[in-house]
Amino acid sequence: MKKYIPHVLLALTLLLNLNAQADEASANSSKPNVLVYIQPVEYTNPIKLWHYYRDHWFYQGPVVERLAMPKLTQLYGAVSLCESNQSANALVWLQPRMFYNPQVQLFYSKVTANVYTGIGKLVGTYVGESKQHGFLDIKPDYWIEKAYALAIDDMISKMQADNNLQTLINTPQPNSDDATPCSMVTLLPTPKIRAMSF
Repeated sequence: MKKYIPHVLLALTLLLNLNAQADEASANSSKPNVLVYIQPVEYTNPIKLWHYYRDHWFYQGPVVERLAMPKLTQLYGAVSLCESNQSANALVWLQPRMFYNPQVQLFYSKVTANVYTGIGKLVGTYVGESKQHGFLDIKPDYWIEKAYALAIDDMISKMQADNNLQTLINTPQPNSDDATPCSMVTLLPTPKIRAMSF
């Protein structure tokens, strides 16, 4: 019995190594085509929509993420949110904006997508805008989601119209140095910062 123990241990070690290599290969094969980045401030700092009698505070990040990710996945296949040191063919930086006009009961939404290549070059800026009639005092989250969904659809239609962008995203990068890592987001040329504008 003792003479079989080294053989059993060797077999178990080989099986564990094969399993680890298979996991690594599957992780490499599931590399996303597009990484989506939404600033953390959109998840931690709510914005206020003003009404005469009632105001509404909400976080833009979760709403835009929930609406944009399925639509981008349908368009580009493998799409993932930016996490740690992931890399992809392109990085899409989404910037949501929302404004409510209580006099005419309109939600004005804007979603800007800045798309970057692996070396941090700005490929293009795609702005989706919408106006949605709705009420801030009756189911405001419903109207906010509807306004953002229309803006995201407008943004995606502009992205689809750009053939250079489609080629960049859908062409596998032969050199992994050309892929955009998420850790590089802080080094990208930032779009114009607006403190209190729509």
